[in-house]
Amino acid sequence: MGIKKRNKVSAEFSMSSLTDIIFLLLIFFMLTSTLVAPNGLNLKLPGTSRTKVTTTKKMDKIRMRTNGTYYLNGKSISLDKMETVLASKAGKATGKLNVILAPDRNTPVEHVVAVMDIVMRLNINGIYSTEE
Repeated sequence: MGIKKRNKVSAEFSMSSLTDIIFLLLIFFMLTSTLVAPNGLNLKLPGTSRTKVTTTKKMDKIRMRTNGTYYLNGKSISLDKMETVLASKAGKATGKLNVILAPDRNTPVEHVVAVMDIVMRLNINGIYSTEE
């Protein structure tokens, strides 16, 4: 008398637990995506307009060279000194101060970001310029 084993593999799969996990993940990502605030910089990029815009107030120009030197209105300046000068100008300005950021073509990103960080901390409008 032989004893037969009854090992039948069931081909059924319960999808209810999987859908619960999917819905929990969906809710989690929807909630966290609304809490993320973008840390944007108020930077105005040049548009496609060919018309010249004239302004009555003179804007300060910050040049960034490829070797890491900075120039504020044509005068060589260090980052620390630039921050103090821009902070005093921003304090004296009525409204928001505008500066032109003009890096050389092959300027390392670190030098440009250092100046952009100063501009953002001082709540200054930075206008990016590619003109030489």
